[in-house]
Amino acid sequence: MEDDFVYCNNIQGLFSEMGLPEYNPDEWRLFIDSSKRSLKYVLHHNGNKFACVPIGHSVIVKEHYLNVKMVLQKLRYTEHNWAICVDFKMINFLLGQQGGYTKHPCFLCYWDSHATDQHWVKKDWPTREDRAVGDKNIKNEPLVNRDHIILPPLHIRLGLMKQFVKALDKDGDCFNYIAKTFPGLSMEKLKAGIFDGPQIRKLMQDETFTARMTVAGRAAWFSYVSVIREFLGNTKASNYRNLVDVMLQNFQALGARMSIKLHYLFSHLDYFPENPGDVSEEQGERFHQDIRTMEERYQGRWDSHMTADYCWTLIRDCPEQNHRGKSNKPLSPYMPKIFCWPIIGSELALLCIAVHYQEGIKINVNKCGRFLKFSSVENLCFQHRNQSY
Repeated sequence: MEDDFVYCNNIQGLFSEMGLPEYNPDEWRLFIDSSKRSLKYVLHHNGNKFACVPIGHSVIVKEHYLNVKMVLQKLRYTEHNWAICVDFKMINFLLGQQGGYTKHPCFLCYWDSHATDQHWVKKDWPTREDRAVGDKNIKNEPLVNRDHIILPPLHIRLGLMKQFVKALDKDGDCFNYIAKTFPGLSMEKLKAGIFDGPQIRKLMQDETFTARMTVAGRAAWFSYVSVIREFLGNTKASNYRNLVDVMLQNFQALGARMSIKLHYLFSHLDYFPENPGDVSEEQGERFHQDIRTMEERYQGRWDSHMTADYCWTLIRDCPEQNHRGKSNKPLSPYMPKIFCWPIIGSELALLCIAVHYQEGIKINVNKCGRFLKFSSVENLCFQHRNQSY
């Protein structure tokens, strides 16, 4: 722990201690993001076959160009050169670009965000070759190679939803239905189109929502859903180019504004990875929820012990690993072979005991003396088996 930042730069040693026999930097990507409480640097496996591995954490260090530069040096990023999947704010930090609503926000070309009359007409813009300080919207030296940046599929999906809602008639039935469906959202957030993933999935499954749309709105919505499922999700259809083109045409007909996220789909579709779902930043967003429990447990004591404690909660099926007293008994059918997400604290204890006992269980959850009673081991295991950790 240095400068209020907890980190590990011996990645090979960390993976070896955690039971992963081999470490290949090309198989992992770096995720950087901050929540209301802390800033996190996490490694994600390409393909999401393994759990997230935190390698940096701080509640003091904030998202800033100098802080990001300092952390990358501590993590010895140049020795690994991981691919990086982060939001667009962090992309600006990593590439030294000016943030906010700038004239040339694209890091691939000189797209003019102010030339609204050319947005839906001109697809090819001059390529951004020189990233010298002082060039258009370049204010700092780049920290990483531009080729290592992965466009964030999750934030692009959220950005598309934002432009769709902003293009709706605010006095129409469709917008009013959204307001009634999410009464907890303020009118300012509704008009700005700020939604999260679960809220979007809820609307995707709501047939009444589509019935309230206009003809143009329905066409734009269905094409948006198709792009999510067949391109920006876990699968990539062979006709993804046609799906994206149809969606862009429908968004234009609806009156949507060309944002930076729409621009990447419109002008830089070839820059997207082979399967965006395999390298999405969505796993990193879930990590915020996973680590929150640990942060609450270590309230006021966020140090290396908390990060180490979290790392040891990551359970993997490693046949090559030798353990003392390793049992040769077959695994219970209720016990998954690989935990892709950590099971923390009492949940792990409950699951382990449930697998071995066949009757009701009475377990001391904490020192306060509260108890949980389960009448059926099958019900408990079924709950854990069907949860997405």
